[in-house]
Amino acid sequence: TWHTSGKGLTLMEFELSRNIAIGQYIPTNSIVHRLDPRAKILCTFFLLIAVSISRSVIISLLLLGTIMLITRLARLPFHYILRGILRSFPLLIFFLALALLYIGWQSPDGRVYFEWYFIRITRGALQAIALSLLRLFAFVFLVSLPSLTTTISQLTHGLEIMLQPFQRFGVPAHEIALVNMIALRFVPTLAEELEQVMKAQASRCGEIGQLSLRRPVQIARALLPLVVPLFVNAFRRAEQLAVAMEARGYIGGAGRTKFITLKGTGLDIIVTLGMLVLCVAILLTPWPALHTLFPGL
Repeated sequence: TWHTSGKGLTLMEFELSRNIAIGQYIPTNSIVHRLDPRAKILCTFFLLIAVSISRSVIISLLLLGTIMLITRLARLPFHYILRGILRSFPLLIFFLALALLYIGWQSPDGRVYFEWYFIRITRGALQAIALSLLRLFAFVFLVSLPSLTTTISQLTHGLEIMLQPFQRFGVPAHEIALVNMIALRFVPTLAEELEQVMKAQASRCGEIGQLSLRRPVQIARALLPLVVPLFVNAFRRAEQLAVAMEARGYIGGAGRTKFITLKGTGLDIIVTLGMLVLCVAILLTPWPALHTLFPGL
């Protein structure tokens, strides 16, 4: 146990890399893992668009259920994907409560469930909060699923091949794919760096334990010794990576050959088209029976 400012802080609270699913890969040899990375990228894009433009709680629930079904088919644990957001759930609830109070007074025409002094809870406010929560959980799954079911190199090759038709319009396909690959690889690396810095500060009795929002000076003093070394280490790693690429004679996308060649199958085409049709059907179907049972959703 680490002790900071007279308060106990368990070692598990320092293990940030265990709470980050982005950039990690879990090989379960499922049917989702065996799909072509281009099919996964397109399916993720379709679901992101559908979740973003959805304005109904019922439709958002159906989309979230579809995403969770894909996660189950990939044999991925739900708690591993949601571990990062669950740790910050109390803070999220605090901001959602503030939004609930604000939206309640901005929608006076909706049905009022509770009103007392400055507190006003309406149907529109509850629907907006529920929609925000559903979108948040859906985005967490969608951001994590591609890297959890596909290696970073395969995602890079898939993204580069998909962007190649736009090269005639001046889009640097190889450079964009390379930047995305480096960004995904650096997410768990930076989490590990921050974890090491936090442990080093805690061993020196730094104030990184239970911080209070009522003491902003304490928060600044606690975060500054963490942020500065983290940025210094990130810039150092970026410089080392640039030097290593230059020493190995790295060149851009022009004239480069590929060691890995992606070959799609009929299953990839069926899954991609099926996901597109499913998203369009969920968004365009009025679902009269469900709306009758749950009016206003």
